[in-house]
Amino acid sequence: MIFTPQWLVDFMVRLARPHRARCRVLEPACADAPFLHAFAEAFGRHHELLGVEIDADRLRLARHRLPEATFLEEDFLLWEPQSCPERSEWEGFDIIIGNPPYGIIGDASHYPLHVLKERKSLYRRRTSTWHGKYNIYGAFIEKAVRLLAPDGRLVFVVPASWLVLDDFRKLRRFLAESGRLKVFYLSKVFPRRQISVVVLVLERGGEGIELIEATDTRWLARDVYHGEMIRFESAEWLALEREGIPLGECFSIHFFAARSPEVKQHPAVSSTPSEDLVPVLTGRNLHAGWIDYDTCYSGLWLPRERAVELRAFYGFSHLVVAHTKGTRVVCAVDQRCYPWREEFHLVPKREGLNLYHIMEYLHSEPIQRGLRTLYRDFVPHLTATMLAGIPWPKSLVD
Repeated sequence: MIFTPQWLVDFMVRLARPHRARCRVLEPACADAPFLHAFAEAFGRHHELLGVEIDADRLRLARHRLPEATFLEEDFLLWEPQSCPERSEWEGFDIIIGNPPYGIIGDASHYPLHVLKERKSLYRRRTSTWHGKYNIYGAFIEKAVRLLAPDGRLVFVVPASWLVLDDFRKLRRFLAESGRLKVFYLSKVFPRRQISVVVLVLERGGEGIELIEATDTRWLARDVYHGEMIRFESAEWLALEREGIPLGECFSIHFFAARSPEVKQHPAVSSTPSEDLVPVLTGRNLHAGWIDYDTCYSGLWLPRERAVELRAFYGFSHLVVAHTKGTRVVCAVDQRCYPWREEFHLVPKREGLNLYHIMEYLHSEPIQRGLRTLYRDFVPHLTATMLAGIPWPKSLVD
């Protein structure tokens, strides 16, 4: 449980200013109802206030804090509003505001929300935007949007990852079709949490998108939005895109994150070094312009000639690009054809490409600066889509 700083609660409540004399206001996963309480303090306790919370202990605190509101002990993603006893006919909420849970549901060894694993299939059946390694906050966004009145407004603080990750492409299309989006980028605001967040505002009945920095600088304003990645686009980067071609048109981009069992179960892999074996490389071996072939961070060794049994492209020189060094490009040419346990591997789609020229270009300041501008700290790693979209001069291809 991560509590929302009071200044952020107040900022979001201002964005949720009521547009009629008496609004129906919902706070999903409300805990002790900080948003409903702040809303009532700012705009009056005469509004119809409803909180939904799965934790009975937190709910008792919410009822004590705001006795004027109605609170339901329910799993928001499974709750249906028709069950609310105060209303015989469902009309939708005017305002939905809050800080939904974050996390991927999976095994306890990898994912924080393992306690909800048995409910995952139920959530998926009720969610049209669930895709890939879906973070549960995406399901909360979709459910909340579906509960809005025709002129309702959603105000959520959520991780920035939905702006760019492929796992959220269905959610972005859904939001584009649901109303007008305003996205306030705040970066890291939760104490002791390395997670970049945005405040998402969706207004039913409108269309288009705005991307706004916390300084109130508007980086993006469009009347038409179709669900594409949401980026901090600069004039310099857009010019590069117009004049170049995407990296993905000339390279097949393979992401290999071989799980430990896959490598360890290979019959030729050894945990003991010898003269006829080479290290299985990881991201720690990869540096800008060079590869450390000597240090074995993986603790595993393999005959070099058998690396192709892990992946075919380990059998020839190719460009290797780091995955976990932030949204910057760190790459090198693997001339020795060693086995790898992770990272992006770029295989040319045409002959005659100079891998070293491309490596130098990807390390150039315009590209590094452009990526820092586009993606800030939305996610802690480069994605294949980001990499494939990097524009590069046609002269490097001809």
